[in-house]
Amino acid sequence: MAPTVQCLEAATVATVGKGGAVPVVGQAPEKKMQCSNLLDADEFRRQGHQVIDFISDYYGGMGDYPVHPSVTPGFLRNLLPAEAPCRPEPDAFGSALKDVRDIILPGMTHWQSPRHFAHFPASSSTIGALGEALTAGINVVPFTWAASPAAAELEMVVVDWLGKALHLPERLLFAGGGGGTILGTSCEAILCALVAARDKKLAEIGENRICDLVVYCSDQTHFAFRKAARIAGIQRDHCRAIHTCHEDMFALSPTELQAAMQADVDAGLVPLFLCATIGTTQTTAVDPIGELCAVTAPHGVWVHVDAAYAGSALVCPEFTHMIDGVEAVDSFSMNAHKWLLANNDCCVMWVKKPSALVAALGTEQEYILKDAASEGHDVVDYKDWNMTLTRRFRALKMWLVLRCYGVHGLRDHIRSHVRMAVEFEDMVRADERFEVVTERTFALVCFRIRPVDKFGGQKTANDLNRALLEQVNAVTSGPYMSSANVGGMFMLRCAVGSTLTEQHHVAHGWKVVQDQASVILGKMEIIHTLCSK
Repeated sequence: MAPTVQCLEAATVATVGKGGAVPVVGQAPEKKMQCSNLLDADEFRRQGHQVIDFISDYYGGMGDYPVHPSVTPGFLRNLLPAEAPCRPEPDAFGSALKDVRDIILPGMTHWQSPRHFAHFPASSSTIGALGEALTAGINVVPFTWAASPAAAELEMVVVDWLGKALHLPERLLFAGGGGGTILGTSCEAILCALVAARDKKLAEIGENRICDLVVYCSDQTHFAFRKAARIAGIQRDHCRAIHTCHEDMFALSPTELQAAMQADVDAGLVPLFLCATIGTTQTTAVDPIGELCAVTAPHGVWVHVDAAYAGSALVCPEFTHMIDGVEAVDSFSMNAHKWLLANNDCCVMWVKKPSALVAALGTEQEYILKDAASEGHDVVDYKDWNMTLTRRFRALKMWLVLRCYGVHGLRDHIRSHVRMAVEFEDMVRADERFEVVTERTFALVCFRIRPVDKFGGQKTANDLNRALLEQVNAVTSGPYMSSANVGGMFMLRCAVGSTLTEQHHVAHGWKVVQDQASVILGKMEIIHTLCSK
């Protein structure tokens, strides 16, 4: 690390001179910054090659890193200076890249590691990464059609391309009177849909009844929905998280939803919004979309489908039955950056009636945003479809991914991970010490050590599995897994999804799990034997 440059000497002395000027003693004359090379093409090419080589070496050496670092809070702050340099050091960019390699990367959780099974993937691809670079290099701000006409229209093309690839109904596409936009995350999509639903409902019943609005989800719905409800002004106790059960694989019950809505109506409240999920975070539960829409329809409830993770799987025809009844929903969102090779960030949201979004989120055109070329034309100004004015040209990256890999290439990518998850599931089932807790629907396997009566049965099962997860993740060259706690059961999660993951990584991860389970169960056997004497 280069030392911090001191901009002012410690003993600066100022005296008042003639005419009120304040000469500063001990400070060198300020040199004017030369800005001519800030976007110099040759310098960009030279440093760009450095970055490409760096990233290539990173992927090539991914196996040398433990997936999750063994660091303590504050480790990086103690290694870096407390202040930014006033002037760059010689070859500042090369020095900074060295610090990335030597200081920052060792403290990272490596989401692209082939042994990362803890979370749903943040999928990467060559085209996705280069699309990000191209987007950053062009660096436009397409808040209106006029601000960047090609960017706005490419986004319209891409959301229809992707919607068709995912087998979404035409009524959600521009081609069918709906439309879509590309946001950063599903959190944004849920909030935008909720605000649109809120304003639409209040226009019908009166704005003074906002405190009567009620929203619905399951107890497995992502916390982003409850956060969005609070931001949208829904009272905390008017967010109904409906209980799910193991017998239904933790999917939202239409019967329970109907009872909750009727109880609210009887109490004089107004059902507003349902957030259904395709592929919940903990176990990838699938809510029955068609049946839920039949329940909500009499109450005029806006139905949003959050398919952040599993939406990518819809590119494969064999998964489309998961969204039976989707024709009736009002909005649908998925994260292409999770499993569809689009690199962070890329959430796509489709709506049946874009006018509802524009009514809630649109703004009066400032003079500076108007353009004569768009007057009299039905153009899309994407600033009116989301919360922000400044937005990224994400459509370029998604367009490149679709164009360069094709729909069939994306299907192959999804299917390869599902096949590996099936193999992992088969290995778990083949070991009588373990059980698969929930049905494997996509590429997530939820499993645990079976409760053992002589070791305390259900009472100690959760503690045994917590210990197992801790031991598995402590193996430096081993897999990195996570946990779920659903229905009172603590289970391990193995989510296959890294672009670099191959079958041997999955097999090795399972061997680590087996080895660590043998150690834990062996210790329990010794304790049981001693206590039985």
